[in-house]
Amino acid sequence: MKYAVIDIGSNSVRLMLWAGGNALFKRVETTRLGEGLQQSCRLSPLAMRRTAEAVSAFAAEGRRENAQILAFATAAVRQAENGADFCEMVKKACNVSVDVVAGEAEAELGALGALGGGDGSIVDIGGASTELFCRRAGKTALSMSLNVGAVRLFDACGDKKPALEAYIRSALSPLSAGMLDAPVYAVGGTASTIASVLCGLEAYDGARLQNFPLALPNVEELAERLLSMPLEERKAVRGMDPRRADIIAGGALLLANIMETIHIHEVLFSDRDNLEGYLLWRGLA
Repeated sequence: MKYAVIDIGSNSVRLMLWAGGNALFKRVETTRLGEGLQQSCRLSPLAMRRTAEAVSAFAAEGRRENAQILAFATAAVRQAENGADFCEMVKKACNVSVDVVAGEAEAELGALGALGGGDGSIVDIGGASTELFCRRAGKTALSMSLNVGAVRLFDACGDKKPALEAYIRSALSPLSAGMLDAPVYAVGGTASTIASVLCGLEAYDGARLQNFPLALPNVEELAERLLSMPLEERKAVRGMDPRRADIIAGGALLLANIMETIHIHEVLFSDRDNLEGYLLWRGLA
């Protein structure tokens, strides 16, 4: 069986084509669905339209591959007052039903992708939320979703470091040292961009970046460097996805603060994430 799995996130829509127990490819389209959600608690009509168009295009690609189409949505749709309207828009546009996953389930999806059935932890910084998960001795020890993410930070604070730090401190108040067990993996778009920049890649290469170490001093230094740059200069940084350049400084600062708060010196990047995790969660992989 072939599966085309579509992840509808707060910043981007992603597609994974899966067959024979492996991801054949992944694609991404930045649509910024969660833009403005921080202020209005609603998805804007324009953001919904461009995101529904991206989902429709990915669904069409999956159908050309004779794949079963599966779509799930995370924090932006889950939190928005008009999230159900967006799901209906997608259904009308391409006849795809969207599974809106709860926060704790979202944390588990990332863990299933990165850890499989093994012990360890994940940090998943998305656009509108951040998930943390820990499995210890084969059992869930922590599954948490925080209402802070790279798009939400940018909408609330821009690149103003004092405002970002205050917002992050408040959002991370539920965290404490020792919550996560090694190995700790970072998954998602913020982590992939940080890994690409620290590795200096010209083009994203998930296989090369798998298990790439993100050390706290390096993440802190990157956040400081990006916050000091104008946007156009930031876009030109080697390894930077220009579509994420505006939000990535706050995202890097958030990751550094999480690591510092829970006392972990290093996380490993995982290209295997909630796309693979969703199939496992559904019992399809």
